[in-house]
Amino acid sequence: MNFTLNILGTASALPTVNRYPSAHVLDVRGRLFLIDCGEGTQMQIRRCRLPLAKIDTVFITHLHGDHVFGIFGLLSTMSLLGRTAPLDIYAPGDFGIVLQHFMSSFGGGFTFTPVHHAVSAKTCVKIAESRNTDIFAFPLRHRVETYGYMFREKTPQRNVRKEAVGRFGLSLAEIATLKRGEDAVRDGGIVIPAGEFTYQPYQPRSYAYCSDTAPFPELADWVRGVDLLYHETTFPEGMADIASRTGHSTTVQAAQCALDAGVGQLVIGHYSSRFKDVSVYLDEVRRIFPSSVLAQEGMRIDVPLVKFN
Repeated sequence: MNFTLNILGTASALPTVNRYPSAHVLDVRGRLFLIDCGEGTQMQIRRCRLPLAKIDTVFITHLHGDHVFGIFGLLSTMSLLGRTAPLDIYAPGDFGIVLQHFMSSFGGGFTFTPVHHAVSAKTCVKIAESRNTDIFAFPLRHRVETYGYMFREKTPQRNVRKEAVGRFGLSLAEIATLKRGEDAVRDGGIVIPAGEFTYQPYQPRSYAYCSDTAPFPELADWVRGVDLLYHETTFPEGMADIASRTGHSTTVQAAQCALDAGVGQLVIGHYSSRFKDVSVYLDEVRRIFPSSVLAQEGMRIDVPLVKFN
């Protein structure tokens, strides 16, 4: 039942000797979602001992090189390893042209098919789902078409309290009805209320990824209440003018978004290559949002499961 974020890259456009371009892997109960795929992502996947074969969905925020150049090597390696299952790639529409050119030039003999799903959204919309997770996309404000992604565990079926089974002698059909959160109604109008005799076993967890973006008020509404928020902080507070010109956020702007959205924890990254020491970033965000951490290559962040009874 794990819900774990693996951080593979924290650099912005110019990588440094200690930082790789943007890439995260979210592990939801063993299913791996790759979010952005900057240069060197496949090397980081191996370095972090993540199973390459279990990556079955990729999400690309936008077509700037530090977020997408790694996808070509990753696809080639997957084929060399004998992958046969299709690989779903959610990305802006123009990625289709890039993928088509790559496959026509280098895809001969590929053992699997990369499938591009064009993302288009003017607000926060559901774009995909797995057995346990709903995935949403929302527009960001950058120099090119850019999307953020949010991952929310589905609300689990309710548990039926043991005393209800003995007290009412519940049938299998009645138990199934109560698990769906619906009252069980018997002949004669006898009602067994789900609200009284069932409970939600745990709190669904959530993660939102906000890559390159200038601040805007709707963003906090779209990611409201997530357990874990990644928000780019390319520049510290004193470089707000440069951030505005380039379509990025500062430490203070990211922290304010986290505060306005009421998130559980903030992770910052996408640091400017101007700074070898990014401790100033953490100092600035924590003044506004204390529950903040610096993203670092190889970092794992587990969102704990909160159980009810």
